[in-house]
Amino acid sequence: MTGRIYRSILITGASSGLGKALALHYAADGVQLHLSGRNKDRLDGVAEKCRSIGASVEAKIIDVRNAAEMADWIEKADKALPLDLVIANAGVSSDTSGAKETGDIRNLIREINIGGIANTVAPILPRMTRRKSGQIALMSSMAAFRGLPSSPAYSASKAWVKAWGEALRGRMWRDGIGISVICPGFVRSRITDGNQFIMPMFMEASDAARIIAKGLARNKSLIAFPFRMYLLMWLISALPSWLVDRLSRNLPDKE
Repeated sequence: MTGRIYRSILITGASSGLGKALALHYAADGVQLHLSGRNKDRLDGVAEKCRSIGASVEAKIIDVRNAAEMADWIEKADKALPLDLVIANAGVSSDTSGAKETGDIRNLIREINIGGIANTVAPILPRMTRRKSGQIALMSSMAAFRGLPSSPAYSASKAWVKAWGEALRGRMWRDGIGISVICPGFVRSRITDGNQFIMPMFMEASDAARIIAKGLARNKSLIAFPFRMYLLMWLISALPSWLVDRLSRNLPDKE
């Protein structure tokens, strides 16, 4: 799958942040983009920019929690032109959901960050399996490597995405389907816009999109960046729990 050319791409959560940056990165003559989001004005703006670059764009306001609507949208997109790449990107934290963590907010994060990812992947898997081709990218986070007291529900949801993606990759390779898990650090988005603390190794979304696209072209199993933060989180996950507990007690709360 090295150096793949994508002609038909579907991206959820494309109205802002990494989803927007990825849509703009892949927009080109001869490329069909299927973009979804929750905010019509922002999504229409992204679609128009992509069209100005030369891409054909179908923009859809849809709630990723609605499994039936997601299946209908994805199946129609795939029938029109078989999807080469599906990027399950839509996600929220307590900051973008508008409140501190409560039972309702925990449920919302679970429904979107876990349920929404599953609702994006499930409809396309059997179709890609039948034709023995296709690639799927799942948006996780550095927060997946270790549950952080600053963001319990968000960390848990992203850990689920990472584990599910890793398992799917091992299962689907025989069918010619590439599965990549993306674990970014701090990238400019509506989520990081709500953070009131210093974000080390902060990155612009356009730079992150280039790193992701390069990793997807190589069918990398894990696209984790920036490297120094990935190394740090990997080391933290390997430390004894009692030590991580002490080190993380004073982290600022996100939720």
